[in-house]
Amino acid sequence: MSPLPPPSAVSVLDATWSNLAWREHAACSHVDTNLFFPVGVTGPAVPQIARAKAVCANCPVQTPCLEFALRTHQDYGVWGGHTEEERRSIRRARRAAARRAAALRSTA
Repeated sequence: MSPLPPPSAVSVLDATWSNLAWREHAACSHVDTNLFFPVGVTGPAVPQIARAKAVCANCPVQTPCLEFALRTHQDYGVWGGHTEEERRSIRRARRAAARRAAALRSTA
């Protein structure tokens, strides 16, 4: 087994189902996973989401984690420091940007 690259060398391109090695660098690897899957977005879930995001804030693979969640359509939980709704917003923005780029290409 080859050694893992340092976290700074982990690319978002590595964040796929076929390559989960980036997860070994995750700050959450020794944290109860329930923290990242709050029930709801109000009440007791608010501080839980904040705690989960705090773990993500110092994670060396936060970006690959977020990209993995976006690419694999993870609908629940905090991934890469972003909630479900935040990831939906990112996906919407990316789709809109892709549509604009396609429209520009078709007029060129």
